[in-house]
Amino acid sequence: MTKGSSGNIGFYKENNFSEKILLMIYFGAVFVILIMLFLRLFQLTIVKGNYYQNLADKNRTKELIIEAKRGKIIDRKGITIVANRETNTDTNQERIISVREYFSPESIAHLIGYRQLADAHDLKNDNCLNKLRIGDKVGKKGVEKLFECDLRGKSGKKLIELTSQGSYKKTLSIIQPEDGKTIQLALDFELQKKAYELIKDKKAAVIATRPQTGEILLFVSSPSFNPQEFENVDNEQINKYLHDENKPLFSRVSEAAYPPGSIFKIILAAGALEEKKITPETTFEDNGVLKAGPLSFGNWYFLQYGRTEGLVDIVKAIRRSNDIFFYQVGNLLGDQGIKKWAEIFGYGKPTDFGLEEAEGILPSAFWKEETLKERWYLGDTYNYAIGQGYTLVTPLQTVMTTSAIANNGYLCQPKFLKNETPTCHKLPISQKTLDLIKEGMIEACAPGGTGWPLFQFGIGSATNSANLTEATASGRFQLIPVACKTGTAESQSKSSNPHAWFTAFAPVTSASPEIAITVLLEEAGQGSDVAGPIVRDILKEYFGRVE
Repeated sequence: MTKGSSGNIGFYKENNFSEKILLMIYFGAVFVILIMLFLRLFQLTIVKGNYYQNLADKNRTKELIIEAKRGKIIDRKGITIVANRETNTDTNQERIISVREYFSPESIAHLIGYRQLADAHDLKNDNCLNKLRIGDKVGKKGVEKLFECDLRGKSGKKLIELTSQGSYKKTLSIIQPEDGKTIQLALDFELQKKAYELIKDKKAAVIATRPQTGEILLFVSSPSFNPQEFENVDNEQINKYLHDENKPLFSRVSEAAYPPGSIFKIILAAGALEEKKITPETTFEDNGVLKAGPLSFGNWYFLQYGRTEGLVDIVKAIRRSNDIFFYQVGNLLGDQGIKKWAEIFGYGKPTDFGLEEAEGILPSAFWKEETLKERWYLGDTYNYAIGQGYTLVTPLQTVMTTSAIANNGYLCQPKFLKNETPTCHKLPISQKTLDLIKEGMIEACAPGGTGWPLFQFGIGSATNSANLTEATASGRFQLIPVACKTGTAESQSKSSNPHAWFTAFAPVTSASPEIAITVLLEEAGQGSDVAGPIVRDILKEYFGRVE
């Protein structure tokens, strides 16, 4: 410390020391900052260089999804039923879409189904090799759903470069998608369209199969819907379908169950013959009406025309659909016997053919007690025997029964694909029984039977029965023997017309009949009058074509 002339005291050394301290702190701080900047630069360029380079690349590049072409669906002759519009990979949208195109959409809707956007459940439970991604469409019903993994392809990618403003600059690379597989159905597309034209204004179902294999030739339900509207996401129209009281999304072929009426008599005939409850020579007298306590059960012929049919054996009973005969047979078999033989023929359980289906109902005394808390009466057995009462079956189940008679006793699971390996098992029914049932069904479609629309059925030109022999001899007309069974079943609404059934197979002279067909029309009238002509027209279309 110094003392000046004016008496002031100075601190030169102390000030100099403080300045040094401050300078050291300053340089220390600068050094630390430089170290931090260096470390940060090292982290950005070396440690995370690739990460930020990728971010930069993403800012100037964009990956687009190219949807794979879904597999085509073709019919048994190779005719395209469902295809895809060409994908335009020149566009630069987020997703380059492959649009599905349905031909004659209403006629195929309940068989083919439709697609919609995959939801959380679809994404979580996807078992296909090429996995679903958010934004993908997936088959929701029908063949589109059943064969999803085969139809679905593998999506591709398109990598594009963007300008600094985010607009397209150029395409860097394209990974082409892999198309889905083509599915060939056993379906006869032309016949399908014909069948739909015949029933499109009705509540109806038509199902036809190849009896030897179970291949589905026809699968038509009406009213129908347009699967293209699901593909195009027409939500207004889809909402109308969902709220339409006529249920156009509902397949009457497999999801609806109806009382079978007289077509169920085939089951009674087989069961009673095999159980030895009756023989081919057994007859019952038709007096028009059979009593069950205070109730009367009449034969349809007596109720409509006031006539009786005398002694009736099994063949005549099928030919004439005689109720009195089958009331008696039902009484001999009992509710358990009827149920047993209906189950043998595939009724009362799903066919497991792949699409949604109803099981139907085969009642019994136990079922009635458990379900309705009521006793089983003899009248219940009588109703059961002629396909009335509580019994419900599907058209799909019915055509399987018809096919089993046609192919000499093999119950075949319905199949969608052409040349798919048949899944059939032999029913415990003798050839003698089958021949008797066939004989009755042949006579049902011959003069004197109930199936009048199929009398003298054939293709070619024969103006009337008088010149039939000459036309047949000259080759202008070809007779095609048909076996059939008619059915008329009361609906649950007693004020409505009955349900009309008609089931048939042809040709019966062949060792392997080519087609079995069942037609059902809801609350439409008599089976022979309403359903029979539709069967006739479909068979004419089928046999009248040059293959």
